[in-house]
Amino acid sequence: MKIVRLEDARHLPLWRRPTSLLFVMAMAMPVAFATWSALLNNFVIEVAAFDGSDIGWLHTVREIPGFFAIGVIALIMFIREQVLGLVALAMLGAATAVTAQFPSMAGILTVTMLSSIGFHYYETVNQSLQLQWIEKKRAPQTLGWLISAGAGATIVVYVLIVLSWDLLGLTYSIVYWLSGGFTALVALLCLFAYPQFESPNPQLKTFVLRRRYWLYYALQFMSGARRQIFVVFAAFMMVEQFGLEVDEVTKLFLLTLVINMIAAPFLGKLVAVFGERRALVFEYTGLCLIFFAYGGIYYFGWGVLLATFLYVANHIFFSLALAIKTYFQKIADPQDIAPTAAVAFTINHIAAVFLPALLGYIWLQSPGTVFLMAAGMAIISLLLSLLIPRHPAPGHETVFQFRLLAAAE
Repeated sequence: MKIVRLEDARHLPLWRRPTSLLFVMAMAMPVAFATWSALLNNFVIEVAAFDGSDIGWLHTVREIPGFFAIGVIALIMFIREQVLGLVALAMLGAATAVTAQFPSMAGILTVTMLSSIGFHYYETVNQSLQLQWIEKKRAPQTLGWLISAGAGATIVVYVLIVLSWDLLGLTYSIVYWLSGGFTALVALLCLFAYPQFESPNPQLKTFVLRRRYWLYYALQFMSGARRQIFVVFAAFMMVEQFGLEVDEVTKLFLLTLVINMIAAPFLGKLVAVFGERRALVFEYTGLCLIFFAYGGIYYFGWGVLLATFLYVANHIFFSLALAIKTYFQKIADPQDIAPTAAVAFTINHIAAVFLPALLGYIWLQSPGTVFLMAAGMAIISLLLSLLIPRHPAPGHETVFQFRLLAAAE
């Protein structure tokens, strides 16, 4: 297979360049994953009679591969990162395709585990390749456009579901086969259509855990814990509490994606202009308010319109999480990116392994409490973001280094 140095890739046709491959993968992955997510809550409630505890266990199983994303370090000793990412993407698509063929608790958990291995290993490698292939000055804007591209591709799928679910009498099986099969096919085509791109900075293929990255690790941990509450229970609430049907849930997802597609590039520009610190402070302040309002839905009986607004707003704020990536890109040694991406993905999923199952039991007693816990996590994240310096760099990872330098002078 042809190997092309990153600096020579500019001579290739536009569609065969590294950034183009990132955009193709960004559009292919959500077709399978977002479709799986859109149908999941209705599928498990209607077919397998899941309750809050069951959905908690499902997401705990789904996050186990994320906890073991550190295994990517071992795999890249033998497999090129680009190849590993595309194989994992194909695995995600294939597992998604057969989801509806196993309509039992054991079957759903098994297929979910397989698709999750593909998703988490793909995401680990994808984040590494993004930070290696995109220049630092262009990273926030390009990452914003990648988010927008993924949202745009998913919009097409969701529009098709909304328009044809009742009209054509679609079933879970048909939709899962089509979406998963598409993602797997695109991944295999990319595996053979693109050359192997060689980064100018060879990546360390050993376990990397550096003390000076501690704030990045902490932000990743809190992001994973907080995000799990939203991913697991926000959409589940819309079905359980308000009785939304498949097409209605898909419309909600569609609305979210349209707004995200428009907003993501601007949010990337915001990070580039105002810096990671201010962007994350803004994000976490907004998330605090959103999760407190989610709790109010249960304690004060607020309606579905507010829940819909909060769901959309939450996704917009989550897009600012790209600032965590660019913060790390600015403070990292270039050869640390791949192994640290694996370590960070594992840290991000520490809470995800036990939190959904634990909170599933709390959900049965007090759903509002679950969202108030998420608000508390957002407050901790806000405090951590205040430790990011205005201009992060190696040796200047937190505000503490700046103060130590000032004291020394």
